[in-house]
Amino acid sequence: MNSNKKVGLKIIIIGALGVGKTSLLHQYVHKTFYEDYRTTLGASILSKIIVLDDTPMKLQIWDTGGQERFRSMVSSFYKGSDGCMLTFDVTDMESFESLDDWRRDFLEKVIPMDQGFPMVVLGNKIDLNDRQVSKETALSWCKEKDLPYFEVSAKNDINVVQAFETLTRQALARHRDIFESYLTDSIKLTPNDQPKKKCC
Repeated sequence: MNSNKKVGLKIIIIGALGVGKTSLLHQYVHKTFYEDYRTTLGASILSKIIVLDDTPMKLQIWDTGGQERFRSMVSSFYKGSDGCMLTFDVTDMESFESLDDWRRDFLEKVIPMDQGFPMVVLGNKIDLNDRQVSKETALSWCKEKDLPYFEVSAKNDINVVQAFETLTRQALARHRDIFESYLTDSIKLTPNDQPKKKCC
């Protein structure tokens, strides 16, 4: 695969209402943080061009709404994703407990269902004092699912870039595997089982 060719990747951020998905996205793309964001209805999309490991990439990052009543609409945006950010608020135990549902819903919509799909977990709002979900609890859940975990703060820009870059590397590796597998399958049109003829 030509490493100089720009790769397009679709990243999606999911999680309960109010966990800070929009704040994380704006911090990563624009390096800005606002105390008040309008609730995302459905999805909004931001793009960011980066170079990671000498590979130019255009990230199309989908920020999704967390309201339960929009869940079926939001899940329709999962199609074609290359990576998923599973997000919760460390000051809201309910948002952490809903991770199983969000993850299961996402994996059910990925065709074929792929347990090894590129995914990271973000525990946001570590800048606040009224924490309800301990780091140990979150790490234990992530270890069980074999998922990378990042404690982040959209407000103070803690670990935001690291989280996005980790997911992007995973997504890029999967993208390359699929691309190379596609090329290999395309070249091998017929099995080469015929024995070679001996020449004098």
